[in-house]
Amino acid sequence: MPSFRTAMLTAALAAVPLTGALADRPPTPEERQIIADVLREEGFTGWGKIEFDDGEWEVDNAIGPDGRKHDLTLNADFVIVRGEPD
Repeated sequence: MPSFRTAMLTAALAAVPLTGALADRPPTPEERQIIADVLREEGFTGWGKIEFDDGEWEVDNAIGPDGRKHDLTLNADFVIVRGEPD
């Protein structure tokens, strides 16, 4: 379950119009913080590149609680929807 802070940041970002929302792009500082909060809540301790691509967030080389690297996908609401061991 997302923290209150994460929920508030998500709501604030939803109010901001996105131009070119489906274009590949890095996260804003606010989006990066939300993603970091979500990953830490799920036990991830580090990660590599984060990119918004085709309406989803892609996180490369996230180090999971098992110590293995995973490539993760988060939906536009910052919920992890897929994870594959790297």
